[in-house]
Amino acid sequence: MKDYLIKLLTRDGSLRAIAARTTLLAEEIRRRHGTDPVATVAVGRLATGAALCGGLLKEDQRLALIVEGDGPLRRLLAETDAGGRVRASVKNPVSGLPAEPGSYTVARAVGRNGLLHVVKDLGLKEPYRGSVRLQTAEIGEDLAYYFTVSEQTPSSVALGILLGAGGEVAAAGGFLIQALPGADPEPIAAVERRLIDLPPLTSLLKQRLTPEGILGEVFRELPFRIEQNVAVTFQCGCSRPRIRRVLMTLGKEELQRLGEEQGGAAVTCEFCKEVYSFSREEVLRMAAALG
Repeated sequence: MKDYLIKLLTRDGSLRAIAARTTLLAEEIRRRHGTDPVATVAVGRLATGAALCGGLLKEDQRLALIVEGDGPLRRLLAETDAGGRVRASVKNPVSGLPAEPGSYTVARAVGRNGLLHVVKDLGLKEPYRGSVRLQTAEIGEDLAYYFTVSEQTPSSVALGILLGAGGEVAAAGGFLIQALPGADPEPIAAVERRLIDLPPLTSLLKQRLTPEGILGEVFRELPFRIEQNVAVTFQCGCSRPRIRRVLMTLGKEELQRLGEEQGGAAVTCEFCKEVYSFSREEVLRMAAALG
C-alpha cells in the first residue's frame, strides 16, 4: 500500500486537516541511515511532520523542519515540497538508548533543551524562518506549539511510528488539524473534545486505519469534504552534476590538494547516503577549470 496524504475541510470552513500514511517513507529513511529503534521513531516522526506541513504548501514551495537538541541524536532535518516528496537525515543515527516498553524515549534522544526551526521557501526573495524552543521534544507537540505561537494558528499534531520485531517500520502516519481565521468556536470545541477521547495514534495505526479512517474518527460529529489526495514518497534531489558544483565551491587550492594528496574525492549525500566518487584526474580538472 502506497504512502499518501489527504486534505480535509469541514463544510462550515471552521477547520482544515491533513492526514498521511508514511510507512514506506519512514522505512526508507531507516534503511538508508541505519538508525536504531529510538532514532528511527524520532526521524520518522519528523519526516511525517514535514509531509503534513507539505500539504499546506503551493506549487513550487518548499519547507524544512530542523530539530536541534542536546540529546544523542543532536540534529534532525526533514525537507518536503508541495508534491509530497520528502527526504530526511539525522546527525547521529544511533541513539544508544534502549527502546523501553511502551515508549521509544524520543524526548531523551532529541534532548529537551533545544529548538525547532521551520524554514519555508515560498518563492520570495528570502526564505521565511521561524524558531521555537522545544516544549516536549516529542516532535508532534513541538510542531503544534510552533503553529500556535509563531503563526497564530491553533493546531493539533499527532505523529506515530510503529516498529516491527526487527526494528523495521511496520506502520507510520500522522495528522495535522488547524482552526481557520474567523472560525465558529463550537466546531472547534467539538473536535477538541473528540481529540481528548481519541485513542493514541499508534493504536489507530495498529488497527490499520487509513488517513481517511483516522480523520473520520476525529471528525465523526462534523460534516466534511476531502479536497485532495497527494502521493508521499522519499525523494532526494542529489545528482553527480550537483555534487560536482558543490566541490567546485571548495576553490582551486583545496581541489588541487584533494587530487594530489587524497587521490580524488568522495562525497556522501546527507539525505540518501549515496556516495559520489571523483577520481584524481576529475578533481584536478575541476581545479584547472577555476583558472
